[in-house]
Amino acid sequence: MNRTVLLIGLMVTAPLVWILASGFGNDPHTIDSPLVGRKAPTFALRQLDGGQAVGLKGINQPAVVNFWATWCRPCVQEHGVLTAAASRYSGKVRFLGVVYEDTEERIRAFLKRSGAAYPTLIDEAGKTAIAYGVYGVPETFFIDAQGQILFKHAGPLNHQSIESYLRKLTGSTP
Repeated sequence: MNRTVLLIGLMVTAPLVWILASGFGNDPHTIDSPLVGRKAPTFALRQLDGGQAVGLKGINQPAVVNFWATWCRPCVQEHGVLTAAASRYSGKVRFLGVVYEDTEERIRAFLKRSGAAYPTLIDEAGKTAIAYGVYGVPETFFIDAQGQILFKHAGPLNHQSIESYLRKLTGSTP
């Protein structure tokens, strides 16, 4: 009887342990997206400061597109990381912040407190987020100079992760 219970227990737990162990070593923030390896969806969104609409068309350089919101705690945490990277890679990589489901008043107040180093774009109807398959913020897309999405990162970026992505994106260091 005890052997039977032991065998049944092993038959149930062994596959579960194998499934969990197969995920070791994978970065949980690097998301397999059907867009990775494909041309990035084009967009032209209104800037928060009222300037001309901005998008990816015709930039001819690598780009980082970050979807975020002021109500998102992880977005607030990663803001300094993104602004520092945008300053370091100025002229080499174009950074764009696409604000998702937020109010302009809250965005302005947040940027006044925290600073801004790149254009903040308003995705009023959420169509750009839908085109990129955003299911939660923050999500960041790393796009090469030809407009192809190379990486998608879900969750907040830290200094090490963004540097790793940017080195791969540019093929160099800042």
